[in-house]
Amino acid sequence: MNIPRASRLSRPPQTSVVWLGRYLPSGSLQRKLFFGLFVPVVCLLLLGLIADKIVMPIITRQGSEFPLPDFTTQRLLEAQISLNELELTHEVSAEDFSPGVPAGVILQQFPKANSKVKPGRKIKFVVSAGQKIIPIPELSGKSVRQAMLDLETYGLKLGDIQWALSDTLPERVVVFSYPAAGFEVPMGSLVNLMVNRGRASNFTYMPSVVGLTIDEALKRLEDKGLKLGVQTTRTDENYLPETVLEQSESEGTELDVDTEIDLVISTIE
Repeated sequence: MNIPRASRLSRPPQTSVVWLGRYLPSGSLQRKLFFGLFVPVVCLLLLGLIADKIVMPIITRQGSEFPLPDFTTQRLLEAQISLNELELTHEVSAEDFSPGVPAGVILQQFPKANSKVKPGRKIKFVVSAGQKIIPIPELSGKSVRQAMLDLETYGLKLGDIQWALSDTLPERVVVFSYPAAGFEVPMGSLVNLMVNRGRASNFTYMPSVVGLTIDEALKRLEDKGLKLGVQTTRTDENYLPETVLEQSESEGTELDVDTEIDLVISTIE
């Protein structure tokens, strides 16, 4: 039904219009601030709330998190099957030599096992490169202690020590190693040493002990496999007491092992 024009004009204004007209008069500063500042801020807040509560959960698959399995000790090829099923990707961040662990086995992972992850996450792995192969260093002619230090430097370990007899090398030095120098072995392997115990023959040579104290002379004789024989004394003010003045055998004389050597020792009255 058509309402006469006069009747339409006489209808009361809408409540919202009345409210705006009363509190925000047309052209007033309050009205300009309301529509120019307040309304846009509210709209932005509403949009942010909608994005945070509705849009972002859809984009980030909120609620799709699951605990990450433990892939360590698995081969990388085996882990890839599980990663594909879980919609995860992976990256090998490093390869480390690991004695006793075959190449391709996963040593570490990031994130760690049981961490919450979502589909599409990239998992980083540290993978075994197997055992490092080391050439055995040259140890012949070195002392046992120096040989041990060299083996440690190369990442090797000392195995058994066997004794040999050699006339050409000093006592207690390495004659050879086995495996031999230059032979390649895995890092951490044991290297056995053959060490010279002393002379192979039953003879020795007379050292010079004149001018030494009796204690020093006895030590030098013992090192050569000789023994002290008759010890006599003689007064000699040119030497300190208990200094060797004479020896019964000349220096360099070839002698049987355990030969007794007589010494004359200085004394004072």
